[in-house]
Amino acid sequence: MDRIITTNEIIQENDFKSMTLEEIILAGAREKVMIELLRERQQYLKEHEHLFTDKNAQAIVANGFGKDLTVTTPLGAIEINKPRTRNRGNILREDGSLENFESLIIPSYMKRSLTLEETIPLLYLHGLSSSDFIPALKVLLGDKASGLSASNISKMMYKWKDELADWKERDLSENEYCYMWVDGIYFNTRNSQEKLCILVILGAKRDGRKELVAVASGYRESKESWLTLLRNLKSKGLKCPKLFIGDGALGFWAAVREVYHGFKEQRCWVHKEANILDKLPKSVQSQAKNMIHEIYLSPTKEKANTAFDRFIETFEDKYPKAVECLVKDRMKLMTFYDFPAAHWIHIRTTNPIESTFSTVRLRTRKTRGNCSRDMTEAMVFQLIKKAEKRWRKLKGYKHIEKVFLGVLYTDGVEKKVA
Repeated sequence: MDRIITTNEIIQENDFKSMTLEEIILAGAREKVMIELLRERQQYLKEHEHLFTDKNAQAIVANGFGKDLTVTTPLGAIEINKPRTRNRGNILREDGSLENFESLIIPSYMKRSLTLEETIPLLYLHGLSSSDFIPALKVLLGDKASGLSASNISKMMYKWKDELADWKERDLSENEYCYMWVDGIYFNTRNSQEKLCILVILGAKRDGRKELVAVASGYRESKESWLTLLRNLKSKGLKCPKLFIGDGALGFWAAVREVYHGFKEQRCWVHKEANILDKLPKSVQSQAKNMIHEIYLSPTKEKANTAFDRFIETFEDKYPKAVECLVKDRMKLMTFYDFPAAHWIHIRTTNPIESTFSTVRLRTRKTRGNCSRDMTEAMVFQLIKKAEKRWRKLKGYKHIEKVFLGVLYTDGVEKKVA
C-alpha cells in the first residue's frame, strides 16, 4: 500500500521549536492533500477495474508516485507527490492517448491554487451562502481575506450578473468561427424541482483560438431552448460555422437546422461511446470500447467503415440496442474525415467543453440548490471565462483558413486541384 509522510514525521525530522505556525499548517495541508489524492486514484482504479489485459490481468494498476511537484497556495508552497497508475493493457482514450490516472484535484497544468476570483464562484456553486464566505475565506486566505464582507461579496456576484448581461448583448458580426462545440450542464437550483440546464457554445476562430460564444439557461436541452439561444445569436450577427460538434441526443440539431444552413454535423464520439457501453454488460465492455476506438482512430474513412461493420457483426445478434445506438448516427460520426487530419483530435468530440466542465462538475457535485437560476448562470460564465485564458490553440490551426476558403479534404488530406 502506498504510504505518505505524516505531519508528525515532518515535525519530528525538524527542530519543532524552529518551525513556524505556517510551516506546521502547510505540513498538515500536504498530508491532507496526499490523502485526498490517494482516495481520488482509488476511485479512478475502481471505475476502470473492468479493463483487463490479453492475459486477463488488471489493465490499470497503482504505480507509486510521480516526481515532486510544487503547488503555490495563498499560505505558501506545498510539495506534492502525485499518485500514478500503470496501463498494462495499452488502453487508449478517445483522443488516442494512453489511458491513465489524471487528478482533478491537481490537474497536470496546475502550478498554483485558484485565485480569489475563481474561489468565490466555486464556493458559491458548491453550496455556500454569502454569509458563509467570510469564515471560509479567512481560513483559506488569512490576512488576504481582510476587507471582505458578506455585502462586498454580494456586490461582487451581482457585478458578475451585470457582466454576463452586457456580454450577451455584444456585437458578433465581426466574429467568425470555423468549428462550434455545443453541450449542456445540469444544476439543482433554489425553489425548483426541475434541474437547470446551462447551454454552452464554444467556437474556434481563424487563428485557432477557442473562445466562449454563448451561455444560456433553460430547464432542459430542448429544441425550444436552443432555438431561443440560436435566434438571439443570429440577431447579434453570428455567422454560421463550417461544422457543429455535439451529442446526438440534443434538441440542438432540430433547432439549428431552422436557424442556419450550409453547415456539417459531427456527432461526439465520447457521448456515443458512453451510450453504447451503457447498453452492454460489463463482461464485454472492454472489448466493445477497443473496437469503438478502432473505428474513430482509423486513418481513413474506408478502414473506419470496415471496423464499423466488424462491430455490427460482433454484437448485433446478442446486443441489438447497442448496435442500433451506433448505427443510427453512422454518417454523422464520420464527418471529421472531411476536415484536416490535424483537427481530428479536436472535432471528433465535444472535449473542449467537457474538459472545461469537468472542474465545474467536480465542484458542483454536492450542490443542494443554494443558487438561483440567474446566479448559477453567472457563476458558470465566470468559471468558463477564467478557464478560457488557459485554452490552447487548435493543432494545425493554419488549415482553418483553407477550410473557410472551401478547400476539400479526403481522409484529412487536402485534395490537390488538377
